[in-house]
Order: sequence, then C-alpha cells, then structure tokens
Amino acid sequence: MAGRQAKTITPVQMDTLMQHVRGRKDSSRSRVIILLSLRAGLRAAEIAKLEWSMVLDATGRVGQTIELEDRIAKKKHGRRIPIHPELRHALVTLQRGQRQIYGPVIRSRCSGGAMRPNSLVNWFKSLYLALDFGGCSSHSGRRTFITQAARLIPQAGGSLRDVQLLAGHKSLVTTERYIDGDSHAQRKLVHLL
Repeated sequence: MAGRQAKTITPVQMDTLMQHVRGRKDSSRSRVIILLSLRAGLRAAEIAKLEWSMVLDATGRVGQTIELEDRIAKKKHGRRIPIHPELRHALVTLQRGQRQIYGPVIRSRCSGGAMRPNSLVNWFKSLYLALDFGGCSSHSGRRTFITQAARLIPQAGGSLRDVQLLAGHKSLVTTERYIDGDSHAQRKLVHLL
C-alpha cells in the first residue's frame, strides 16, 4: 500500500468489526482498540501507549475526555479528545475486567505489559485480513474519524480547525489530506448551484 492512503471504514464494516470481536476471549480489549481508532482517531502508537491516567477522572472513573499527553503523541502534539459514548462504555467494561487504574489501557496478552505499537499495527492487519477489508490498515480508523468529523462539523457549529485540533495536526493542510471526498455529496452540491 506504499504511496496510497488507508481506506476508510464504512458503517457496515464497523458493525462487522464489532460482531467479529464479540465472541473473542479478549473482546473487551478488542472493542476498545477498535473504538480508540474509529471514535477517537488515535494512531496505533498512541493506542499502544495510552495509560489509564489519561482517560480516568479524579475519582478513578472513566472521564469525559482523553488527555493525550505530549510524551505519547506524534511530534509531541498531545490533545484533548472528548470520549464518544460508545468508547466510554467500552472503557468502563475493560476497566472492570482488568481492575486497573494504573498503567497501559491496552495490555499485551503475552506479557501483561503495554502492547507495542508494531504489535498493534499487526493486530489491525490480521483483523482486516480476516475480514477481507482490502486496503485497510491501522490508520483506517483514524482516517475514518477525521473524515466523519469533517463532514459533521457544520452541524456542531465548528470548523475544520476543530477537526485539526482533534487530529493533533499542526497544519490544516495535513488534516485535509485525511478527508475522503464523497461523490454523492459532490453531485448534490453541483445540483444546488
């Protein structure tokens, strides 16, 4: 896939992903991994390095935002990301199962420590291969998040600058490269002219 962007995930594919991991022994962890990508736009390395302290509030409960610290973000560009309700529910379930309030959110099944970023990239690769989602990679969830946010931002009263901040990009040009076009919307737009 060199030189090509990862494909975005459709709503039907999202449902298929969640169904696929539902019966797994590690289904709670798998759900959180998928949702951190699709509903928070985190990179694989950020998911691997995410710690409970970045998602819990002062009382030790899953909070309302992910406080992604500079030390784990690409180019040390941390950010605050509101937690989607579906992701929040998945985090609460995972926390109950792990009984953890410290350390990595996503733990390696082998070592029990933090999962390595490359292991997470391979995890996504295996998942998408098993489901025959050609062109998808660990970056597909991030691209999907950014594309969906860009399409919905007018309804929230925001601008592309808000999407840029959620993505953690220094340049709006970088954010724009992540956004997939929509030929149906383009046709509707031309007819409105």
